[in-house]
Amino acid sequence: MEYHLKTPLEIEDIKKLNAGDIVYISGEILTARDEAHARILEMDEKQEKLPFSLEGAVIYHCGPLMQQTENGWKVISAGPTTSGRMSKMTPPLLRSHGIRAIIGKGGMKGVTDALKGKCVYLAYTGGCAALAAELIKEVKAVHWLDLGMPEAAWVLSVEEFGPLIVGIDAKGKDIFSEVREKAQEKFEKQK
Repeated sequence: MEYHLKTPLEIEDIKKLNAGDIVYISGEILTARDEAHARILEMDEKQEKLPFSLEGAVIYHCGPLMQQTENGWKVISAGPTTSGRMSKMTPPLLRSHGIRAIIGKGGMKGVTDALKGKCVYLAYTGGCAALAAELIKEVKAVHWLDLGMPEAAWVLSVEEFGPLIVGIDAKGKDIFSEVREKAQEKFEKQK
């Protein structure tokens, strides 16, 4: 199936998605890599208010390349980064916030239970940084530039961002682990 979703996402939006479905997102997405995840969790621990809302949010594992202009920021490149690095930080993030979708590359190990009933993982093809930049219509805000350009949290306005493939659905189906298991079985048979 193909879905066109608008942020902020509702729980009903993600519960209807199945692993393998195609999704396009319009609205706002927030980039967050390792350092932004760590800062969010640190602020949660200190009970400090975040400078953005994560209710119904879509997190994009991306370290964009931006150019500052007299009118603000221009997106030069914004491809997905490997999501596996954020796997350990994702369960506590989902316990504290109403994040509904995570966009990234390569899947995430050990997060399926944390996603169940709350969130989906959407895979974006690696190597599509220029295409992704074209689908970003505006840089709405940037937070935590002290972390560096790729690690800062960028609030981006997107239109028909995708195609994204539901890699892990909110029911617990994980196509990445299924492919790994099948590949391992094939490997074992060839020994």
